[in-house]
Amino acid sequence: MYGLLSQCFTKNGIHKLISKRIKKRRKQKIRTHRVQVFVPSASVIHSAGTGDIKMVRLGRRQQPFVQRQSNQSSIRRLIAPSKRSFRLILICLAFVTFFPPIFFHFRLRRFHQMQLKKCGWLDGSPLVCAHGGDSTNEFPNSMAAYRSALRSQVDCVEIDVSRSLDGVLLALHDRDLQRISGNITSKVGHLSMKEIKKLGTSFQFAQKSHDQVITTIEDALTLVSNSVRQVILDAKVGPPSYEKGLAKDILSVIERTKCYNCLVWAKSDNLVRDIIRLSSNVMAGYIIMVDPSTGFRTNLLRIRKAEVVGVYHPLIDEKLVRTFRGRNKRVFAWTVDDEDSMRKMLHERVDAVVTSNPILFQRLMQDIRTQCLEEGFSLIR
Repeated sequence: MYGLLSQCFTKNGIHKLISKRIKKRRKQKIRTHRVQVFVPSASVIHSAGTGDIKMVRLGRRQQPFVQRQSNQSSIRRLIAPSKRSFRLILICLAFVTFFPPIFFHFRLRRFHQMQLKKCGWLDGSPLVCAHGGDSTNEFPNSMAAYRSALRSQVDCVEIDVSRSLDGVLLALHDRDLQRISGNITSKVGHLSMKEIKKLGTSFQFAQKSHDQVITTIEDALTLVSNSVRQVILDAKVGPPSYEKGLAKDILSVIERTKCYNCLVWAKSDNLVRDIIRLSSNVMAGYIIMVDPSTGFRTNLLRIRKAEVVGVYHPLIDEKLVRTFRGRNKRVFAWTVDDEDSMRKMLHERVDAVVTSNPILFQRLMQDIRTQCLEEGFSLIR
């Protein structure tokens, strides 16, 4: 197509094309005249009877007639290429008329699609969920981490829930206990509340910190539940009691602290079903992750009454989000700590992003929001 355009609209292209055709026809005309000079007043005919060729003398009145026929034939040959050139010009003009609008229509459509992918989340921003509070700048699940998250005005706080050997619910993860104790085999369920508190005090003294690192679930909920839109209780199931009585203990704390915005999820489907069975007022969710035993993703649609699904963020794509939205389930992505993954979660338009670095995520959202508004993205659609 571009070759056709260049043939039509290069400098003097049309004139060169027509001049070339005229010169060619003039040469043909000269050759025709040379033949006519050879037989100026004679015509060649075939004898009907014998097939012999005879030369017949033409009269003077017939000679101009033959000449006129030859001239008319040459003129027709000369005009024919001009008609073809005119058709070529019409085709080029039609191309120039219709191609640019069509091209720019699809370019504009592509631009709008890319802009919607980048900025569409502005119509419904995801919740910024602080994983263990601001655990990038403070010790995870400590009161200092929760206060730091609240100062940055997060929408949501995720709290790890573990049960000690003597049945106390603590805001503590096994890996954090191992960091405190220096023992990589430590488990919250193997130690009493008193033993864990003692380890916490020693760690606090070594770190020269004035904030306690061991917090009960009740103290954590009292601090954060009235200051955020959502509280996620990530229930950890471990030895020796595992799920036994754990759902009842969690619901009891929620009731005492009047945490009406609490959501309980867990990797244990049995615990989630117990929460749903024992209380219709507390929101429950289950976890989608890569099963360590098989290496495959766990089943998507497992618990019908669960309102929220917490999905390991590398598993999230447009199809997965569309599947859960079709089942009226909210999609929470965990744990998203790098900027590229944060951008991807915004593009996929998840309902909440659980991150250990809520300040970074908030700053990224603000930067993208500013860019989108400067590019003319409208929030009213």
